[in-house]
Amino acid sequence: MDKVVYFIGLATAYLLGSISSAVWIARTRHGINIREHGSGNAGATNILRVLGPKAALPVFAFDFLKGLIAVQFIRFTALDYMVNPELYTGYEIALGICAVIGHIFPVFASFKGGKGVATVAGVLVAISPYPMLMALAVFLVTFLITRYVSLSSIMAALMFPIFVIFLFGMTLKMASITLQCFSIIASTMIIITHRKNIKRLRNGTENKISFKKTKN
Repeated sequence: MDKVVYFIGLATAYLLGSISSAVWIARTRHGINIREHGSGNAGATNILRVLGPKAALPVFAFDFLKGLIAVQFIRFTALDYMVNPELYTGYEIALGICAVIGHIFPVFASFKGGKGVATVAGVLVAISPYPMLMALAVFLVTFLITRYVSLSSIMAALMFPIFVIFLFGMTLKMASITLQCFSIIASTMIIITHRKNIKRLRNGTENKISFKKTKN
């Protein structure tokens, strides 16, 4: 019975992640298929680029909350994990990963979603808030200097495992081995999903964010 409950939790996290707010808001409020505009990505950054900040803010907030809420499913599906911190953290991470996979490959949107940065951020705030807030500071500083969301996301992703492992893991003893391993996996996942952006950054063709709605 426990295994069935755990599986239901993971499946529910995936379905929650599959709700593509970018596709839904662009279609219902603006009458467009966001995957046919801008970078073609169904995420907050492309919404910001194509439709402006008023449309991007609710998309980012919803995608962030998907990750945050998915981790909370553990309170209903894995109470016996409370006695084992590593197993508890491991199941939290599994729930978060399912939500992120749902965002990137949403069953409700033909398996064509976003890159998962906002959803990953929600997951990490739920599991490890302090390192994530520090990574967010890196994101904001990089963005204010460069105006590249992609570069800011990559820099934050690179710094997150450093904060988890070397500051909170080794120095403050506040990060489990499971969380330290996941921090590396999450960082790698974000960087891999930005491989096209990395190529454009190297070629000097990556678009900066101007906070102005583009015309299509």
